[in-house]
Amino acid sequence: MSRRVPTQFPFGHLTADEGRSADPVLVEIVQGSLAAVEQEVETAIARTSRSPMIRDAHDFRAGIHDRLLRKLTGRSYSALVHPVARDFPIEEMREGDVFFHNDVYRSEGGIGHLPDLCVTVPVFASGRVVAFVQAFGHHDDIGGAVPGSMPSAATSVFEEGLMVPPIRLWDAGVPNRSALAIMTRNSRMPESLAADLDAECSACLMGARRLGELFERYGVGAVEAAFDAIISRTTDTYRREIIAKIPFGTWTWEDYAEHDGVDEPMLHTQRITLTRTGADDPGGERIILDFDGTGPQAKGPINHCGDYSDGVFLKKWLAPILRNLADTPERMAELDVNEGIVPLIEMRFPEPGTLLTPVFPAPTNARTFVILRLLGVLAGVVAKAVDGQMPADQETIRYTGVYGEDREGRPYLMREVLGGGSGGRPHGDGEDTIHVVPDSRNLPTEFTEARFPFRVESLSLAVDSGGAGKHRGGLGYEKHIRMLKDAHFMSIADRSILACWGVAGGRAGRPFQVTIDPGGPDEREIDALADAAPVQAGEVIRIRTTGGGGWGDPLERDPASVVRDVLWRKVSPAAALDDYGVVLTGEGDLLGFDAEATAVERAGRSRVADVFFDRGPGYAGLSGGAAYAEVDLRP
Repeated sequence: MSRRVPTQFPFGHLTADEGRSADPVLVEIVQGSLAAVEQEVETAIARTSRSPMIRDAHDFRAGIHDRLLRKLTGRSYSALVHPVARDFPIEEMREGDVFFHNDVYRSEGGIGHLPDLCVTVPVFASGRVVAFVQAFGHHDDIGGAVPGSMPSAATSVFEEGLMVPPIRLWDAGVPNRSALAIMTRNSRMPESLAADLDAECSACLMGARRLGELFERYGVGAVEAAFDAIISRTTDTYRREIIAKIPFGTWTWEDYAEHDGVDEPMLHTQRITLTRTGADDPGGERIILDFDGTGPQAKGPINHCGDYSDGVFLKKWLAPILRNLADTPERMAELDVNEGIVPLIEMRFPEPGTLLTPVFPAPTNARTFVILRLLGVLAGVVAKAVDGQMPADQETIRYTGVYGEDREGRPYLMREVLGGGSGGRPHGDGEDTIHVVPDSRNLPTEFTEARFPFRVESLSLAVDSGGAGKHRGGLGYEKHIRMLKDAHFMSIADRSILACWGVAGGRAGRPFQVTIDPGGPDEREIDALADAAPVQAGEVIRIRTTGGGGWGDPLERDPASVVRDVLWRKVSPAAALDDYGVVLTGEGDLLGFDAEATAVERAGRSRVADVFFDRGPGYAGLSGGAAYAEVDLRP
């Protein structure tokens, strides 16, 4: 069942020939201009916003869409214009209008939780709307039960903060001060919220002027033909270079969120059945993603509204995973994900009441546990289809932070999006400490120590966190924070029980872990979903983020690479033997390996040939003792 709204926005084109006759030189000019405008908007937001989450962590992004609401740029994902066009007729919009929304259930699937605030500005040329500039980002606080607006035990969206359906926040250049007053009054950090919104509105208005100049210079018809050409080129490229790599057939795989903040840890299933059709299929050449078998709606806040508008947001969210099928990593980096991928993916959703089809007012603030897991589920089911020629599982987003009162007695909130390791790949190791949110980053130590009452004692790679494999998983972070005043620690994270999976013989990475006062008299582990864990002045918080899964049999890894990893402190000497069967010799600059002893050691190891995916030891604890799921067997 596909959930439809009264007003539909089907995929279409601006020109009769889908841009085939567009001037190819102008197409390149327009595409470059779109990328430049998008980057200029994001740069303006970064330089004029105020909150650490937007200004320093860069947890925001911009997008440019045409008047058919198609996303034109492919540098990062973005929200949707659909809810604005649904509630405000395009022909009634005026220059200087700025639209705002954050209501998850009124966003057509483009907003996942209430802290994601979205502003949309129409672009005018020849007196009519020709495009849209949009920005959305994760803001520090929009009200709700806990600081940061992400209560881990929420059972209703009403506990998560202020919900705003699409509204006209600026009317022909005049800000709606009443609406701004309501939003800032509901925030624990009103000044930074007001500054961030002003930065985003101003940046999008600037971007709209830049795009308007493009239409004035080349004419509406020529630019719109270029838009069609950009979209059509993406469709053709993905059909020819990516979809063609998937053989005809059907495959199924599933993965799990491990807890929802309310019930005890359990397997919250997310399942994809992938079918690859041919050109002779009545629906055309495409891939079908069927989510039937996905688990029921959770009591806690890990639900995601994915089935609105035929899943158009989810298509663009998942499509970057398919780029791993490109001929080379360099070619993969060249492939944009814009609206052109939409006709190539059909989505089939289960009935309302599942993790992907929640019913209002189900909570959603930790929906990253679902939409990020779906990236891995798609990677896994494609891996089954292409005999493992896909990366192992990557890091998953988590928010960690502390809040309390600073040295002057003023309330503060420090929240950070720490990355982790990406999965090993058929052609090489995973990357260390990546951030799955495009362009986001950890907070600079100099900034946080100057502003908040704690000291960052170390920030390093988490040794042995990457899953063992012929190509090792990337490593996560290890960060030590010593509190200078009493405070509370908060965490919205998973992968603390279930690790990032390995594939084709690769091992799972190490899971997420937070320890307070490690090695001290009050050492204690903190649950990955925590709102207010008390931390005393002088205590250290140790955060270890997830490592990526390994790819391929670790006993096939070049022993010299293992020696290098030990020298670089990515792999411990113990793990070199236990995980890779490498017998080390010497130490320091003289570290090496005994080739004969290593061969003997590896020859005595057993291999599990039929299990294609390794989920790590935590899976048995949640599955009732099973070492693997039925879908994990080699296809």
